[in-house]
Amino acid sequence: MRKVLTLLAATSLLVTGCAGAGSIGQGASTLVIAIVSNPQMKDAISLAPEFEKATGINLKFVSLPENQARAKITASTATEGGEFDVVMISNYEAPQWAANGWLENLEPHMAATPGYDEGDFIPSIRQSLSYRNQMYAVPFYGESSFLAYRKDLFEKAGLTMPAKPTWQQIADFAAKLDDKAAGVAGICLRGKPGWGESLAPFTTVANTFGAQWFDKDWNAKLTSPEFTAAANFYVDLIREHGEVGASSAGFSECGTRYTQGQAAMWYDATVMAGTNEDPSSSKIVGKSGYAPAPVVKTRASGWLYTWALGIPKVAKDKDAAWKFMAWMTDKAYVQKVGHTYGWNRVPPGVRQSTYAIPEYAKAAAAYAKPTLDGIADANQQKVMANPVPYPGIQFVGIPEFQDLGTRVSQQLSAAIAGRESVEDALKQSQGYAQTVGDSYKAVQ
Repeated sequence: MRKVLTLLAATSLLVTGCAGAGSIGQGASTLVIAIVSNPQMKDAISLAPEFEKATGINLKFVSLPENQARAKITASTATEGGEFDVVMISNYEAPQWAANGWLENLEPHMAATPGYDEGDFIPSIRQSLSYRNQMYAVPFYGESSFLAYRKDLFEKAGLTMPAKPTWQQIADFAAKLDDKAAGVAGICLRGKPGWGESLAPFTTVANTFGAQWFDKDWNAKLTSPEFTAAANFYVDLIREHGEVGASSAGFSECGTRYTQGQAAMWYDATVMAGTNEDPSSSKIVGKSGYAPAPVVKTRASGWLYTWALGIPKVAKDKDAAWKFMAWMTDKAYVQKVGHTYGWNRVPPGVRQSTYAIPEYAKAAAAYAKPTLDGIADANQQKVMANPVPYPGIQFVGIPEFQDLGTRVSQQLSAAIAGRESVEDALKQSQGYAQTVGDSYKAVQ
């Protein structure tokens, strides 16, 4: 109950200004779907009329930027508001919400759907959405993180990307490739506040520097030498060789800059590759190489993440909700996207069968293997130098992290913007984190 109340308090701070973005479903034949406004989700919305025509089920999408979507979906699900019949969540929320009894168990629905083939999901992705070996959300796309880099700019500068780069090597490359006169940043990194925005790539950097959010006894470690070194490195790299306006740049903003030729490198989610190689949106098609997430002290450093679909326990028409979810996450949908929009637009990192499709294998030749390798290497034993008491790689898998991570990200963003020092940002963040840590000590 303490964790639930903390989560509700956190989300109440975040949802200001988001109320009214959706509406209640109009009868049993209308599903209201809360979704994140990323490119692959926009493709699903554009294909949705085919589902409506085939089933007679009407769909109403509430599509919001990531930070707003997280807050609104969390608040609605946690309070059993009933606004949404289907919600887009991740492997952060799914096991926690399942344990709280907020989500429908999807195992019976999958078993009753011929040809759905849940065994085709990449095992680590499936497990990340499970609670007590039962799936409570089904993945739309899965990802790790890696580094995209402009092969043509590297060649022009006489540089060679190592097979397994270090962060110091990446910083050196960024310094050499930074061309402010031409409007090309050495690297693009997220600086936008949000526990799922700047905190995602930054925490992978902190992990490989040997840092922890908490030690095994729930002592906050945000002012440790390792965490301090990681924060200074990240902030300095962005301030010296990153994009203009970095403190407000997230995944979408970096994606736009990179695909328009305004950055020489971009470290972020592996799902970026489809957009980079899409002729309809990118000016640098075929010019990118993809390297593993850079490291310092660990063997790997990429994250594990999946955007997925779940059914709130209070949803009115669970059978109709499942029909939509099955349509958006089955093998036929992959084929539909590939033939309609091109194979680079296919949701990656979820179904093993996707990587056996000849057309997709050809289109994704530059990034399919790096994506799968990143997902395979994304476990705490490989990406963290020291043991931690929480699940998660790029997030701390506890309910309080939505609020804690957002507060810390605001401090990080302020340091990137030059409004405060890294030392002051971490000192403030340490106080936030220790309050959370003390609450876990109290129940040990």
